[in-house]
Amino acid sequence: MTAPIPTSSRKYDLNFARWVRDNVEGGNKMNMCMQCGACSGSCPIGTEMKDGPRKIFMMVRAGMKEEVLDNSTLWNCTSCYRCVVRCPRGVPVTYILQGLAALSAKEGYAPKVSNNYFAKFFWMSTAKLGKTDERLVTTAYFFSFGLVEGVKRSLANLKIAFNMVKAGRMHIGLPHTIKDKKGLAAILEKAKEIEERS
Repeated sequence: MTAPIPTSSRKYDLNFARWVRDNVEGGNKMNMCMQCGACSGSCPIGTEMKDGPRKIFMMVRAGMKEEVLDNSTLWNCTSCYRCVVRCPRGVPVTYILQGLAALSAKEGYAPKVSNNYFAKFFWMSTAKLGKTDERLVTTAYFFSFGLVEGVKRSLANLKIAFNMVKAGRMHIGLPHTIKDKKGLAAILEKAKEIEERS
């Protein structure tokens, strides 16, 4: 992101769309988006987002700078890359959302405190186990809304959980972990050290 972001008093300013195309990683492929919704439909927390990636792309194309940069969707992305894998046109959705989030932070739109509990629990599972255990992440996320709401959400998703077990998509028992957890801990510690220096 080298060029200064365009300023405008208009709600719809195509200069913003052009700027994103030229300055955000993957932005040059945004015009390939055919608005099929595969990205939003693939997103594990799409229902929790204010707007899905598909709608964010539509707003960028319309030049709706304020609505895009002040949108909590940019901060909800867990970078699971399902949208990237499933996009029929090969649009790097996650990279574009990350670029827009960085721009949002640079321009002062970023939330001061992140309440993205799903991302927090996703990271916790990955850092401790070396992989994501959907059961732990989902359970912790459901109960972050309180005990009663956690029980309600868990019961509402019980049928889905049984079907996933039946189809072999989810196992019963202790979470699976990677073999070299010490190596993972060393990598994460080094990454933290590098981040603190930057």
